[in-house]
Amino acid sequence: MNLIKYPARMLWAAKSGLIASGMLAAAAVFAQANIPVVQIQADKVTAKMPPTFYGLMTEEINYSYEGGLYGELIRNRTFKANASEATFWSATGNAAISLDPTTPLNEALNTSLKLEATQASKDAPAGIANGGYWGIPLRERGGSLHASFYAKAASGFNGTLTVAIRSADGKTTFASAKVGGLTSEWKKYEAALKPSPRSPSKNNVFTITTTAPGTIWFQQVSLFPPTYKNRANGARADISQLLAEAQPKFLRFPGGNYVEGDNFKERFDWKKTIGPIEQRAGHRSCWGYWSTDGFGLPEFLGWCEDLGMEPVLAVFAGYTLKHDYVKAGPELEPYVQEAMEEIEYVTGDAATTRWGAQRAKDGHPAPLKLRYVEIGNEDWFDKSGSYDGRFAQFYDAIKAKYPQLKLISTVGNEHPESQRVHSRTPDLVDEHYYRSEEETESQAFIYDARDRSNPTKIFVGEWATRVGSPTPNMAGALGDAAWMCGMERNADIVLMHCYAPLFVNVSDLGAGRSMQWKSDLIGYDALTSYGSPSYHAQKIFSRHQGDEVLATAAQNLPTYSWRQAGKKKNGVEQPATTREVKSLFYSATRDSRSGKIIVKIVNRAEVPQEVQLEISGVKSVAAKGTATVLKADNRNATNTLEEPNKVVPVTETVSGLGTGFTRTFPPCSITVLELDVK
Repeated sequence: MNLIKYPARMLWAAKSGLIASGMLAAAAVFAQANIPVVQIQADKVTAKMPPTFYGLMTEEINYSYEGGLYGELIRNRTFKANASEATFWSATGNAAISLDPTTPLNEALNTSLKLEATQASKDAPAGIANGGYWGIPLRERGGSLHASFYAKAASGFNGTLTVAIRSADGKTTFASAKVGGLTSEWKKYEAALKPSPRSPSKNNVFTITTTAPGTIWFQQVSLFPPTYKNRANGARADISQLLAEAQPKFLRFPGGNYVEGDNFKERFDWKKTIGPIEQRAGHRSCWGYWSTDGFGLPEFLGWCEDLGMEPVLAVFAGYTLKHDYVKAGPELEPYVQEAMEEIEYVTGDAATTRWGAQRAKDGHPAPLKLRYVEIGNEDWFDKSGSYDGRFAQFYDAIKAKYPQLKLISTVGNEHPESQRVHSRTPDLVDEHYYRSEEETESQAFIYDARDRSNPTKIFVGEWATRVGSPTPNMAGALGDAAWMCGMERNADIVLMHCYAPLFVNVSDLGAGRSMQWKSDLIGYDALTSYGSPSYHAQKIFSRHQGDEVLATAAQNLPTYSWRQAGKKKNGVEQPATTREVKSLFYSATRDSRSGKIIVKIVNRAEVPQEVQLEISGVKSVAAKGTATVLKADNRNATNTLEEPNKVVPVTETVSGLGTGFTRTFPPCSITVLELDVK
């Protein structure tokens, strides 16, 4: 042990009683130098890294599905977003459009769009137009787009329809197709639109026009580009690729507040989201816009299948956002049975169960692996005190039939004891944290002090460092990485976590428009998408996870002063306080297959930071390894549609490594070191 070459090792050994007292003076000199020391005990595994540690959470917010992940390009395709007018649709040529509740397609889609084109002619086509979700995108070599719609015509109409994608100014037609054979009965029509390779654009519209006079009704007007893995009714390819590259292990769905809705009629009623899309009525999202339910329970399962994720299923538990609830007992029982049937839909055998057979009919023959079910969402808002009883009723029914399932309470340890579940022992509790960078960093070590005797584990089901809009900047990524280090160190009690919200449409920012919540992981418009610095932090952590958590300790961690504004207490403004917050964060794991030790170091300071790393319990560490570094010139640096790769990680070979070495970490940086060990 070369204690002269590695003074940090001298300090560690002295504190451990491994060196003679005569050497303590040298260790004391080193301690006074205030060089941070991170110690890793490679022969002490504190936890197996949970296989579902890094995951995704999403809900219908910020146009996450409609106008986001869901491939559909037509906005308000079922004409139900507004009961009084055909919102997002316009008439073209000398024509008039209106909603017609007297001519429904079916019980679910119980209104239609009526086109009165009585003056249409060869020289003056007339029809309908839709601009999509802030544009209809055309990509270079984007492939063929699939258009479909239901239509019927008044007697006497014998014309054809032209389906097209045109520039918004009407000067250029990029692709078109003819559709004929309309009758007085509803029928589905389809067409392929094949734009020639061209420069990408989004300032386009979708149109259906006729040159023959008449009256025509439309319903379920749809336009799909090629989807991820070519799944029918599937997901947008570029956004899905970003997700796939982060290698998420689970998906918590369908949300979030989207599970509950503002009231019982607007909850996620899963049975209304399965089967043919033309049988899905849709409902208002709690974030103020219409959800077609085109991205329903079958599509969530397809998302899991395509990205290799386990489902974490949140079931409606009898409570809504407007604080309406069903008390435990007979009134709650129908919702308990609904949850039981939903579990069967996900896991049931297609040959022997009713809902498993329905899942297979919906395109998913094989049951999905399900281990976790969450009972409700954020039930700490329920001030009636009903959650304990409601949770118990769901718990007893689910455990009786599915004893292997782990059940999650939505009231976590961050809430008062009086709000938590006591009548049963949840397998996990869901803790939610939305904080500033300073708050996140000040709490990055809270799980180190948690009681290990508590049998209930932790699911951090929503969390984010809320710095930057519409997506986080580097300051947000630094807070996120500090928090993830803390969760990794404590993976014996924190079994999984997911950032939220996942998505934001950045086309029309502001309240009531395309964004309802700031600081979201991935941004996009109709044409392109990008990952924020926080996305890249998640990605490099997830891709360098390891499967064993190693014991770590640290000394001399640097701090910064945070002046925290005072808050009101009992109506009285409290004075501001100043706190010392650590500015260096760490974790260490091992990949047992390769033997590599993975060290994560976060330097949130705006100056370089020298750190001494000491590794015990191994024979040697190779002098060369790799470093993946995410850094920025300043904490306000971020990615945008215009500069999607301004802040991205860089991987390089590094030298000077060993069982004890000093390395300088750049300012505002997140570093993942991979060490080859013998």
